[in-house]
Amino acid sequence: MLRCLCVSSLLLVVSSVVSSLEAKPPNIVWIVAENVKLDFECYGAKNVRTPNVDSLAAEGTRYTHVFSTSPVCAPSRSCFMVGMYQTTTDMHNMRSHREDDYRLPPGVRPITHQLQDAGYSTANIKTIGDKVVGTGKLDLNFVNEGPLYNTESWDELVKKPPFFAMINTPEVEYDIYDRQTYKHDRVVWVGEEWHPQVATPENVTPPPYYPDHPLVREEWARYLNSVSGIDVRVGWIIDRLKKDSVWDDTVVIFFGDNGRLEARGIHWCYDSGIHVPMVIRWPENHDAPPQIKPGAINHDVVSLLDLTATTLGIAGIEKPPLMQSRNILGKDADSPRRYAFSARDRVDETVMRIRSVRGNKYHYLRNDFPKMSFLSLNRYKEKCFPVKPLMREMMASGQLSGPPADLMQPLLPREQLFDSNADPHEIKNLADSNDPEIQTVLKEMRAALDVWIVETGDRGQVLEPSNVVGPFEKEMHDWFGTPLWYGKK
Repeated sequence: MLRCLCVSSLLLVVSSVVSSLEAKPPNIVWIVAENVKLDFECYGAKNVRTPNVDSLAAEGTRYTHVFSTSPVCAPSRSCFMVGMYQTTTDMHNMRSHREDDYRLPPGVRPITHQLQDAGYSTANIKTIGDKVVGTGKLDLNFVNEGPLYNTESWDELVKKPPFFAMINTPEVEYDIYDRQTYKHDRVVWVGEEWHPQVATPENVTPPPYYPDHPLVREEWARYLNSVSGIDVRVGWIIDRLKKDSVWDDTVVIFFGDNGRLEARGIHWCYDSGIHVPMVIRWPENHDAPPQIKPGAINHDVVSLLDLTATTLGIAGIEKPPLMQSRNILGKDADSPRRYAFSARDRVDETVMRIRSVRGNKYHYLRNDFPKMSFLSLNRYKEKCFPVKPLMREMMASGQLSGPPADLMQPLLPREQLFDSNADPHEIKNLADSNDPEIQTVLKEMRAALDVWIVETGDRGQVLEPSNVVGPFEKEMHDWFGTPLWYGKK
């Protein structure tokens, strides 16, 4: 009898310890790859080396149809940091509300504040030990909500679980300024380590909307090598999570903040500007939701907006009633989306309004300012994307034809519709097709956009006054200069 009581007591203690461990939510790490599309080996990309991102995908679920709500960083980040469309909260224009008294609408709060209320330690990490892993970037269109994070110290963070960390990789964004990938013939310098230069101008195939030109190939190889550089830092992060014995208690979410850093990518609502990778890896010490399985691939349409509610759900926090984000994980996950909606408004000094509706197959875009085309001036792009002035020169001398020449037309179509499965580079506009099936799709997506604009209270219908836009023109001139051709007839 005594032996039975001892065994029973031991089982009760073990059960209590197990229950306690299960009750404690997992740590959460966001690894944010800035300005990338699905250019990783696990997504089928060539001329990159990404074993660390691939390992996350092998241990978790890889999502194939995730779309950012904006093709540029500040509006996109402002969206997924609060779980509301940037067009609803008046944060849709690039780097707006930095110097005014703007506050988030009532009931809308940064995700980090909600996590802190639930007992999470939070950090925006730049360094782990002697490794530079992130930029510490915020770049949000709200600045008056108080400190967003508890610390910048990795060592301090891991001592206070459960924790949430955001780590923003620098490679792609910052390489356009110094182009480090072309300072060495066979290797790329990343922090204090070398990694192979996989892409070269000779082995890459740029998209067909660019001319086949040595500069284009060089720029494309530079970008792909930057992606391989991201993977090196992902490996550093994984190694440190394991070294600090928190790997088996940490959910890792790897994703892009907006689409690819290329002339027709960032700033534009084509897939190249909004289609982003996302991989979720679940830790061994916590029961995984049914959507997360080793090596699984999920083809549901997901808005990057859904990152917010999903992260809160992982932490055991119920999302606020009016939050537009959807939780994509768990037995009680929200229903999948039929469409992901994206919006482009003023970027720097360039005023545009484009709206995007992306389904599993078709992609609809509405351009409210058709006279603002790929040719329109944006000083940052003219300076940092040499492909753009190259194409101006080639167009002027009659060297462009086909999709590159189409891209250089002075007017955008009012509407564009692409079969993004059959036409992954989105160069064949189907909006004028007489095919009854295509016309049905067009009408459905038009209607979906009209409903979304009303239901979400799209603030982009009202433009900023000129006294707000004017300073951006001066700032961008001071930073990047103004091309000599601008203003000439």
